[in-house]
Amino acid sequence: MGTPEFAVPALKELLKEKLNIIYVYTQPPKKSNRGLKIEKTPVHLEAEKNNLKVHHPISLKNEEEYDFFKKINPDLAIVVAYGQIIPENFLNLSKKGFINIHASLLPYWRGAAPIQRSIMNGDKFTGISIMKIEKGLDSGPVMLSEKIEINNQLNYGLLSNQLSILGSKLIIKAIDLIDKNKAKFLEQDHSKATHAKKITSEDEEINWNNNAIKIVQQINALNPTPGAWFKFKNERIKIWKAEVIDQKGKIGTTLNDNLLIACKDFAIQVLEIQRPGKKIQKVKEFLLGYKIPKASELF
Repeated sequence: MGTPEFAVPALKELLKEKLNIIYVYTQPPKKSNRGLKIEKTPVHLEAEKNNLKVHHPISLKNEEEYDFFKKINPDLAIVVAYGQIIPENFLNLSKKGFINIHASLLPYWRGAAPIQRSIMNGDKFTGISIMKIEKGLDSGPVMLSEKIEINNQLNYGLLSNQLSILGSKLIIKAIDLIDKNKAKFLEQDHSKATHAKKITSEDEEINWNNNAIKIVQQINALNPTPGAWFKFKNERIKIWKAEVIDQKGKIGTTLNDNLLIACKDFAIQVLEIQRPGKKIQKVKEFLLGYKIPKASELF
């Protein structure tokens, strides 16, 4: 059960191990951004490529879907960024339960956006947790976990790729332990739980009153989607890459003609940038065709 690109490596590993995949659940096809055609999810496409049966219900919360899943009668259900909460009455329909690949070191960052929130928060490490799905959001006992370092060069896209590959390896290890009845699940310390709420439009707007490192972390967390932006001449201009520079000035203004921007403590040097409807550009190329001169206020 999975939907985005993040879930594809796990499906590939399951296929490589020649496990009997009786059904693949994914989100329904939807219209593309331009609305010209219907697009299937990455997991849907990968499943079809390998001649797997695909089921894409709009919701699981009805009697028809309950009966459908009951008829499938799986030994084990694997969940990776499926995009729907598994109803409680489903949980006993899989003989050995529902096992989830979660992209954080639980109990930290339960919820919809663990990768983005870990970068925004300036965490030094994150990782993958293989957990049993129970009632409650990402609160079930953990079977396996492994951590990786977050450095300043990692954005959401790069870190997501690393974690998806790590998760695909760990789930095979988990299935082997379950198959041999050697799986051990440890309860989470719920007192240490943090919540990774879904990214909203408020998270996207850059607040120059924040420290420079915080703004760089925001930019990294929202790359490649949806992007962090500031306003200039009533346009939302997105910054895709930046670095901290040890300079100070009036907050929210440019300190030179090359998009060095003052923040609360230091400044950030913009490296990659994009105007609405235009391509992403290196800052030097961007400024050849669009001037943001020294002392411009970016509000």
